[in-house]
Amino acid sequence: MQPTTEQFSGSILITGAGSGIGRATARRFLQTEGTVVLAGRRREALEETAAGHSHAHVVPTDVTDAADVDKLFDYIRTNIGRLDVLFNNAGTFGPAGAVDEIPLPEWEQTLSVNLTGAMLCAAGAVRLMKSQNPQGGRIINNGSIAAHAPRPLSAAYTTTKHAMTGLTKSIELDGRPYGITCGQIDIGNAATALMENIGSGTGALQSDGTRRTEPTFPVEEAANAVLFMAQLPASASVGTMTIAASGMPFIGRG
Repeated sequence: MQPTTEQFSGSILITGAGSGIGRATARRFLQTEGTVVLAGRRREALEETAAGHSHAHVVPTDVTDAADVDKLFDYIRTNIGRLDVLFNNAGTFGPAGAVDEIPLPEWEQTLSVNLTGAMLCAAGAVRLMKSQNPQGGRIINNGSIAAHAPRPLSAAYTTTKHAMTGLTKSIELDGRPYGITCGQIDIGNAATALMENIGSGTGALQSDGTRRTEPTFPVEEAANAVLFMAQLPASASVGTMTIAASGMPFIGRG
């Protein structure tokens, strides 16, 4: 059953909203009555996501830049007044390689985007949620099923996604006195442009060294799952949700 447009009427910030899961999620929320803030590095891509929607706010932001993130939350505070939900989605796959094969600059860049960027945005959201009236809000972190089991040659990406789980749990615990909840959505094989080779073409590298095509599912269903988490009442929270393509080799990895 699809959520109705009336079920979310608050304000949400979506990072990485210019493509992939972020774009699909932003477009889903733009079908609701909510106010949607779209953040990402490329203004043109954000404007494409927001096209035709008067309740969209496009705020180009580099989540790895603390000053840029501060400007993002200053914009929300000044122009919207409050933040009900943060979808911490910006991320990169980073370099392919085992731990002994990854150049240090590429390792550090992956951590900067996937982990430090998420921390900076969560920190900005928590500060705003603590200060607003009524107090509180919800943070949803995009984890990935790599937070549970890695693919081969994904040491940098997998490390950040395992760390995201720790960040999620810490935010949830520390946010309790302020009515702030934090949950994680772990998505596997959503059909986006970055995942084209998994569902067709060369396929995905498997633990035995072969490559195989794997099932994918419509990215819009991942967006619907984020909407489900966002529209829960303040008395309920999803700690972890896993949504993956039916039949993908996840449970049987290794």
